[in-house]
Amino acid sequence: QVQLVESGGGLVQAGGSLRLSCAVSGRSITTLQLAWFRQAPVKEREMVARTHWSGVQSYVSDSVKGRFTISRDNARNTVYLQMNNLKPEDTAVYYCNTQAFWGKGTQVTVSS
Repeated sequence: QVQLVESGGGLVQAGGSLRLSCAVSGRSITTLQLAWFRQAPVKEREMVARTHWSGVQSYVSDSVKGRFTISRDNARNTVYLQMNNLKPEDTAVYYCNTQAFWGKGTQVTVSS
C-alpha cells in the first residue's frame, strides 16, 4: 500500500510562486513513476507533470511549461512541484498520484 500526502498549497498573488510537496510512504519513490494532477471547479482532472522512476521529468502540460517543474528527493521519499509565475487559471486542487494511489490534494488559489 502506497500513501501520498500533499502539502504546500495556499493563497498567492498572480506572478508568485509555491512549492508543493508529496510525501510518499509504503514504497521507495526510486521504483515509482509519480505525477501531479490538478482539478479546477467544474473541470476534469488533468495531469500537470510526471517524473519517471529514474527522476527524469517525462511530461509537462503545455499550460504550465516553462513555469512548473517536477522534481524528487529520494532521501526524503518526496516529490515536489515548483510553481512559478502563477496565474489565476492555475487555481485548483493539486493531487499527487502513482499507479492507482492518490493523495487527498492541496488547494492552490491564485488571486489576480
